[in-house]
Amino acid sequence: MPLGFRGKKKPKSKENSKLVENEELGERAGFAGRSTTKAATDGGGLPPPPVNLRPKLVFHTQLAHGSPTGRIEGFTNVKELYGKIADVFHLSAAEILFCTLNTHKIDMDKLLGGQIGLEDFIFAHTKGIKKEVEVFKSEDALGLTITDNGAGYAFIKRIKEESVVDKIKVIGVGDHIECINGRNVVGIRHYEVAKMLKELQKGEAFTLKLVEPTKAFAATMVEVGKDKKNPDEFAMALDEALGDFAFPDEFVFDVWGAIGDAKEGRF
Repeated sequence: MPLGFRGKKKPKSKENSKLVENEELGERAGFAGRSTTKAATDGGGLPPPPVNLRPKLVFHTQLAHGSPTGRIEGFTNVKELYGKIADVFHLSAAEILFCTLNTHKIDMDKLLGGQIGLEDFIFAHTKGIKKEVEVFKSEDALGLTITDNGAGYAFIKRIKEESVVDKIKVIGVGDHIECINGRNVVGIRHYEVAKMLKELQKGEAFTLKLVEPTKAFAATMVEVGKDKKNPDEFAMALDEALGDFAFPDEFVFDVWGAIGDAKEGRF
């Protein structure tokens, strides 16, 4: 899929970047690049300059869960983009689930799609914890909107409130759907994955194998402590989560304070 670039002062085209959304019918997460004909028209009828004479566009990138800042250039589609990011951070391109622009959070409104601007900062979300979940399909619709990363990974973009899946808290937005009832769906387009889910029989259980995006340390600690009522309870949960890693009491209380701030909306 081609990747379109836009200038710094040019606003995002809502028409180009809008993704077709329909519950369990999937949605497109590819790149809407500009065609050669369009480029020629913009240049007053002249063909685009040879590749070797075009200016190099350099973008900044980080891993969403935390990393130094890297610089990438010379990509024209999503697979090349993932490859460039992988090279910078010495990992496999297959580890990248999706990218967001200008935020490290799993914010699907900031999902990379359509066009990318020169001022945009690219955050790559990589594979994290694998999980297997049994779901009972009590309704015709599961309440999912499925998209894909343009490189073979379908993942959850939205979960409808009060839906079947919304009640299963272990399933989250951004989770990559790896298998459905034992069938590997890597490499299958999002609309086919959505169709498979829609065609599952109502009143029966099925199994999903999911891969969630890697979370930053702070986000993990908030997750660990969000249901804890006091620091002692939190410290015990922290010990369980971190195993052999030992932290001083001051650290535990600092993290507990951060969780309290998050609960009160002070972040």
